[in-house]
Amino acid sequence: MSQKEKEAYASLLNPSVSNVPVYVPGKTTPQIVAEYGLDPKSVVKLNSNENPLGPSPKVTRAVAEAAGSASLYPTADASNLRQALTRYTGFPVENIVASGPGMDSLIDALNKLFIRKGDEVILPVPTFTYYGISAAGLGGVPVCVGLEADYSLNTDKILGAVTDRTKIIFLCSPNNPTGNVVTAADVQKLAEQVNAIIFIDEAYVEFSERGNLSGLVKKYENIVIGRTFSKAFGLAGMRIGYALAPAWIISNLLRVLPPFSVSILAETAAVAALDDLDYMTDGVKTVREQRKKLIESVAKQTPYKAYPSEGNFIIVDVSPNTSKEAVDVFLKSGVIIRSCDSFQNIGKNTVRITVGTAGMNKKVMEAFDALKKIKR
Repeated sequence: MSQKEKEAYASLLNPSVSNVPVYVPGKTTPQIVAEYGLDPKSVVKLNSNENPLGPSPKVTRAVAEAAGSASLYPTADASNLRQALTRYTGFPVENIVASGPGMDSLIDALNKLFIRKGDEVILPVPTFTYYGISAAGLGGVPVCVGLEADYSLNTDKILGAVTDRTKIIFLCSPNNPTGNVVTAADVQKLAEQVNAIIFIDEAYVEFSERGNLSGLVKKYENIVIGRTFSKAFGLAGMRIGYALAPAWIISNLLRVLPPFSVSILAETAAVAALDDLDYMTDGVKTVREQRKKLIESVAKQTPYKAYPSEGNFIIVDVSPNTSKEAVDVFLKSGVIIRSCDSFQNIGKNTVRITVGTAGMNKKVMEAFDALKKIKR
């Protein structure tokens, strides 16, 4: 094919695509093993906020039993899962929609509903980057508003960024990567003063000891809660999300979400997980305990600063080291952590570490010991 032909086909691209930043995921264990020549059994993966305990045994049995149905289409709207979620959330089915793959498809669908070319979405940064990536792909304009020095939300700064093109304000609570939560008072202030949708990402809400914000959905017609089975339920590989929202938004989300987006195996896994809440709550208890110990250990045993967190992860300022230096030292110690360089407004000295088991966290502290020995 000639260069001229390639250029002709490239001219067909949606111009908005050139404005879409590339999502930077955490590296996988096989990638790290190949790059550093490590023994796969010795590697601890703590860079993607996955559940170190895995899914409930009830889930693995249910998926195995359902595998023979993989040749069949699921229900178009994951009706079995929506019914199970009514029992878990206390919301009626008309206020619930399930989505796949993961909450990302829900974010895409929400942007499809409200974003036209030139419309704006507000992102308090640092935060999960996919909100802006999704909006930009539709011609939307991400407007970034910096969090405070302690990573708390400043609603006045957000309100100051609102224009007549603002369509969605994305909030994450607990926030990825900082771990802090948004208060109900802050959300109500925004909901009452803007003509826009307030999306609250509660992917990590089960790990929070400060509750959730879902009750606001019953009070406001412009609030949407997004959640996932990837974290507390240990089903990241199944890619299942769901939303709690006013009925008028749910009915329109069902118009733009792909039909059959939640596979039979994913729906089976999620329903089984909801049928074993004791397993989930025991896992959450373990993470909370280990999170507290990890933060205390970093404070007592290292010169670095660990921030409080309500998620299943913490961030650590490793100054005077850079985040890249820290990641490299940890990798050589067999521990995969996440540099926060790809997040806006967080600098080049911060890493995010998933809270693991006691044994995993022991390896984390050993890696910190190695980091302290670097001579600058």
